[in-house]
Amino acid sequence: MSENKNSSFVNDRLIPLFGKIAGSRHLIALRDGMTLAVPMIIIGSVFMIIAQFPIQGYQTFMANTFGKNWATIVQYPTNASFHIMGLIAVIGIAYNLAKSYKVDPISASIVSLGAWMLTIPLNTDKAGALWVPLTQLDSAGLFTALLIGLFITDFYVFMVHRNWTIKMPESVPPAVSNSFAALVPGFVILTLMWVLRMGIEATPMQSIPNVISFVLAKPLGLLSNTLPGALVAEFVICLLWIFGIHGANVVSGVMSPIWLAAMSQNAAAIKAGKALPNVVTSQFFDNFVHMGGSGATLGLAFMIAFVSRSAEFKTLGKLIIGPAIFNINEPIVFGLPIVMNYRMAIPFIVAPLWNVTATYVAMSTGLVAKTMGVMVPWTTPPIISGFLATGHISGAVLQIVNIVVDGAIYYFFFKALDRDKVKEEKKFAAQEAAGQTANA
Repeated sequence: MSENKNSSFVNDRLIPLFGKIAGSRHLIALRDGMTLAVPMIIIGSVFMIIAQFPIQGYQTFMANTFGKNWATIVQYPTNASFHIMGLIAVIGIAYNLAKSYKVDPISASIVSLGAWMLTIPLNTDKAGALWVPLTQLDSAGLFTALLIGLFITDFYVFMVHRNWTIKMPESVPPAVSNSFAALVPGFVILTLMWVLRMGIEATPMQSIPNVISFVLAKPLGLLSNTLPGALVAEFVICLLWIFGIHGANVVSGVMSPIWLAAMSQNAAAIKAGKALPNVVTSQFFDNFVHMGGSGATLGLAFMIAFVSRSAEFKTLGKLIIGPAIFNINEPIVFGLPIVMNYRMAIPFIVAPLWNVTATYVAMSTGLVAKTMGVMVPWTTPPIISGFLATGHISGAVLQIVNIVVDGAIYYFFFKALDRDKVKEEKKFAAQEAAGQTANA
């Protein structure tokens, strides 16, 4: 009776709750908006790898050949891509959120961009000219961009839905009509942001980014760059997946700005020749924790493909091994399955938590190189991704160790599942044989 009640609670309360969270328009807009920055970051990372390739002779050549520092020149595209993360995020988040409300997304994203630019403290050169520091357009302004993209867009939509707009005749082209419709909401939003900025500049905080950093970004950043913080984030990811909800999307929607900012700080440290400050970055999870996908299922995929005795699992193994090498594991999660399978829930949680712990300890102690701020695509196969993310062979070695340990964690649970599946297949085969004999 107790088990039925627990099952009912999970099915009737928890799963709908997590599903509602995962399907939230704000979380989806946050995820999709942040994703817009990924191609530019990957492009910048390619140039960064070219400039910082970890071979001493190559680095000497890049440092001074034909009287030029080619490492700096090659990284011009890196600067152009890394230093607009916040700019892309505020536009992307506002665009996707407004689109979900069926409000003109272009106008909403432009107004949000203007509001975000109002938060940025300007610098003055010797001639008295004002200029925007590039650092405020990248990771330093990323958290502010997140908040502006969400809350300012909601306020914009609120005014549009209440017809606080200038309506043009139907004969006016849509582009002109939409621009005038944004006039009143845009004026209200920019005026309020201007007043807010003046008020904050009169306080010891001096700027809106300082307030955001002090109240939200800094505490969350400190938590996220600790071993306990990383363990909690990973535990939630795995727990949601067990209920059939894409845990990585839910958690990264909140944590991606912080992890991307940590990645950007490591990239800046590499260029400046300083020690890398952060262990927990986007690459920490993508390339060292989620090998094979969420739940660290690459070791399990190899067992299904090459160790299983069940005919069903052998067939499944042929289908899943390819995607698993590229860190795509939905075929395992839903095909084995792992979703709502209490027998596989323990290793699905324990294996990635091991990866978090082992990777964090190895990198924080200097045994393995930290990720150097290169955005290695999450679909890059392990060993290759470990070397590219850290610029050192130790990263690839750590991945091999983690995959082996992950396989050991899954082994006994999977073998028990495989034995039961073999028994089921034998029983079914016996029943089929008995049925054929009776028909004969």
